[in-house]
Amino acid sequence: MPGVKDFARHPRGAVQRARADAWLLRRAMKLAFQKRIQGDTVEQFHRVYYDGALFGDTRASTYWLGVRVDKCPLDLWVYQELLFENRPDVIVEAGTATGGSALFFACMLDLIGGPGRVVTIDVDDQFDRPTHDRIQYLHGSSVADETLAQVAEIVGGRPAMVFLDSDHTRDHVLAELRAYRSLVQPGGYLIVEDTNLNGRPVSPEFGPGPGEAVDAFLAEDPCFARDTGCEKFYLTFNPGGYLQRTR
Repeated sequence: MPGVKDFARHPRGAVQRARADAWLLRRAMKLAFQKRIQGDTVEQFHRVYYDGALFGDTRASTYWLGVRVDKCPLDLWVYQELLFENRPDVIVEAGTATGGSALFFACMLDLIGGPGRVVTIDVDDQFDRPTHDRIQYLHGSSVADETLAQVAEIVGGRPAMVFLDSDHTRDHVLAELRAYRSLVQPGGYLIVEDTNLNGRPVSPEFGPGPGEAVDAFLAEDPCFARDTGCEKFYLTFNPGGYLQRTR
C-alpha cells in the first residue's frame, strides 16, 4: 500500500491525492453549510412563501404559458431534470386542477422528444383546461377501480412516472401509493406532492396527510426509497416525497 511519500513521488499519485483532498474539503464545507442553515432559516422562508398565496402572491400567481400551476418553481425544475433523465413513455398525474402542471409536463415531453404522453385524473371536470396533443384527461377518483383500469390500459407496461396531487388526506394518498406503485419500473419515480402539510412545515392544522402516507408506505414497501437529492434547492413542497423505485 503506497504511503503519502509514494504519492508525492509519482505525478499520477499526486493528482489523485489532490483530487481526494479537494473532495474532502468540498464535503466538509457542505456539511458546515448544511449545519448553518439547519433550524428555522429554510422553514421560515418555506412558510412565508407558501402562505403568500393567501394574498395572491407566490404559488397563487404562478403560471405556465398562461395557465395557473400551483407548484413551487424549484420543484418544477427538478421535475424537468427527472423527466429528461428517465424519459418516461407515460406521465400519470393524480389531481389535475387547472391543468397547468399537465401542460408543463406535455411541453417538457415536446422538448425531450419521443412518444411520451400525459394522463391526468381529477374528480372535477372543468371545461377550460388547456388542450395539447400529449394530454389525456380522465374524470373520476384516482383510486376508483374504473380509473385504475383505464390508467393500466393506457400505460400498458411501458415506463411511467407518477405524480400524486389529488386528495391530500393520509388514507387517500396511501391508497394511491399502493395502487400506482406497480406502474413505476426500477429506477423510476413516484412523486408525492405537498408532503409539507400538517406542520412539515406548513398548515399545522391540516391533520395526517401526504407526509404521513409516505412514512406508512415506505414502512411496508422496501422497493421504494426517498431520493433527498431532489431537494437540493432546499425549498420544496415535497420534502421526503421524491420516491425512487430501487428494485
